[in-house]
Amino acid sequence: MYFAMVMATGMVAVSASVLGGMATFAEVLTWLNLTAFCILLLLTLARVALYPRRVFADLVDHNRSVGFFTFVAGSCVLGTQLIVVFQSYRTAAALWFLGIALWFFLTYAIFTSLTVKEQKPLLPDGINGGWLVAVVSTQAVSNLGGLLLPMFPGHVELLLFFSLGMWLAGAMLYIWMISIIFYRYTFFRFSPADLLPPYWINMGAMAISTLAGTTLIANAPHWHYLEQLLPFLSGFTVFFWATATWWIPMLISLGIWRHVYKRFAIRYDPLYWGLVFPLAMYSMCTFRLVRITGVPELLAIAHLFLYAAIAAWLLTFGGLLHSLWVGAFQSKKVTA
Repeated sequence: MYFAMVMATGMVAVSASVLGGMATFAEVLTWLNLTAFCILLLLTLARVALYPRRVFADLVDHNRSVGFFTFVAGSCVLGTQLIVVFQSYRTAAALWFLGIALWFFLTYAIFTSLTVKEQKPLLPDGINGGWLVAVVSTQAVSNLGGLLLPMFPGHVELLLFFSLGMWLAGAMLYIWMISIIFYRYTFFRFSPADLLPPYWINMGAMAISTLAGTTLIANAPHWHYLEQLLPFLSGFTVFFWATATWWIPMLISLGIWRHVYKRFAIRYDPLYWGLVFPLAMYSMCTFRLVRITGVPELLAIAHLFLYAAIAAWLLTFGGLLHSLWVGAFQSKKVTA
């Protein structure tokens, strides 16, 4: 799940650059994100080489396997970040092709293995909001594809057809998964420990679906078929945004129940990056929605969530630095 840090940092930088006009802050976050991505990539490759059995076990585990989709989403969100902040299309294209290859491999490797395995957990133990990272990764591929049109001027229609197909596939994945997750919410016992931060992906998956929809709408003049689909694209994009918006009060209420009523302690966990990402994504998708709806009142919401995302990023990054410091101090103490 640590590639969720790349996802969160990337979207905070994009929102800060486009919506907040914080160019320097966005550039600093971009360099930080490139460094984090390279480190995580090397660590992932090392783990695959040194511990292949553990990696395979994670790939067929109902709870851990979906975390691999953060690699796909992180690659494509970083590509989007590079285009927005540095106009670096070549590197973004390389990350997009990497994301596509990983998406195809992980999608069919993971869901095939989860389908055919003989020992399966009960529903309450086997599914959580983290499953929706599969949707996020699909929509991240779609959105970046729509931004890469200048790189492939001779294949615009093919690129847009692929992005449209991924957008629709991601929407269908969300419908399948959220139905099971909502069923788990309402018909099984729910403890504070069950409410992990990735449940915010319930909202984040719809927010990135909204963003990818606005990208398709913006590119409609480049392909006559998309122009014919504009009413459909616009309607579903607003539908996705409305669904994301519906989740926000629900998730805040559950967070209050968890931490105030049940007094569940807040400690740093890498899963909290899965909370930062949806906040930044909702900010950005709301800003883009203003352009297609012509409702400027939504800008206030976009700015509110931008500042909330920046605050959440700073707190989570501070928690990461603190955990690394404590870990290094304890290791020195044991060595001594």
